[in-house]
Amino acid sequence: MNGLRACLLLWMLLVPAGISAAETLRLVADPWPPFNDQALLNNGVASDLVTTALRRAGYTAHYAQVPWARAVRGLKQGSYDVLINAWYTDERATFGYYSQPFLINRVRFLQRKGDAIVFRQLTDLYPYSIAVVRDYAYSRAFDQDARLSKVKVVSFVQGARMLQAKRVQLAVEDELVARFHLNRSLAEIGDQLEFLPHPLSENGLHILISRKHPQHQQIADDFNQAVAAMRADGTYAQILLRHGL
Repeated sequence: MNGLRACLLLWMLLVPAGISAAETLRLVADPWPPFNDQALLNNGVASDLVTTALRRAGYTAHYAQVPWARAVRGLKQGSYDVLINAWYTDERATFGYYSQPFLINRVRFLQRKGDAIVFRQLTDLYPYSIAVVRDYAYSRAFDQDARLSKVKVVSFVQGARMLQAKRVQLAVEDELVARFHLNRSLAEIGDQLEFLPHPLSENGLHILISRKHPQHQQIADDFNQAVAAMRADGTYAQILLRHGL
């Protein structure tokens, strides 16, 4: 009996507070290679980092991949527990609890090669049409500026093809995401597009935990601690390396 009590005590110490060992966190992401994609190693680099950190923190997880709008709606409704790849917005913070950032996204504009568009501030972009992915956030100032001519598309790939076809004059995306597609599905037009030198923004990439989950803050704290430990012991760098980053 004493041995059984000791085992139970050890189990209680190892399992994060408020989390049942049988519970599985429902992770969700939209296809956003190289960060998230079921066709990639371990569902992409962001998914790999997040699931590794949660596992080290004592959680199990199930990964689902759906379009962005459905992922956000599911987090609001509580049908998903954790959105893997989220930039901060005040609106999202009303229904989700943010972790500390675990990656940094550098958002840049693309133009047709030779167009010589100059961008140093948002007012420079007022004359141009810009392909933006529906329901994505890029920067607070950009998202809220109604004077910008934004053309909503379902994906960066669609926006880049519209740019090449002269249906818009700019497209915008995280630099690593854009390079991933330009080297693969957009390879035939990649040499016709180029980045503007000045980035729009640099955004921290967070996990966003549904506030409907009773332990949302605990999950974020455990995740933050696990990521810090992964940085310290080299696991974080090893994951980036195996994804070619």
